[in-house]
Amino acid sequence: MTAPTFFDAVGGEPTFRRLVDTFYEGVAADPLLKPMYPEEDLGPAADRLTLFLMQYWGGPSTYSDARGHPRLRMRHAPYRVDEAARDAWLHHMRVAVDSLGLPEEHRATLWDYLERAAYFMVNTEPAH
Repeated sequence: MTAPTFFDAVGGEPTFRRLVDTFYEGVAADPLLKPMYPEEDLGPAADRLTLFLMQYWGGPSTYSDARGHPRLRMRHAPYRVDEAARDAWLHHMRVAVDSLGLPEEHRATLWDYLERAAYFMVNTEPAH
């Protein structure tokens, strides 16, 4: 018998949907992040992030089946992702992660990945 994936261990799709829904509630009201989303309705972006995170953590491959390789930096290249945007993204994601009430081990694992991903996405040097 194989060990459960992280996806299964944290509750599967409903957990990732709650995470992303809470995250986008913050984004929708954020004057820095909201303009980075060209679609007025954040639903399609939320769905893409949910499917990506579910696949990354061992869930179904729906994301890559529909969109191919994630190519995260390339997909975000048109947007100015600076330290302020990263920090705003992390703020809303921290609220979302904390809202899940995961056991500390799972919370820390998820947060570590999200924090590393946010730093990786920065594509604009700070002004001097």
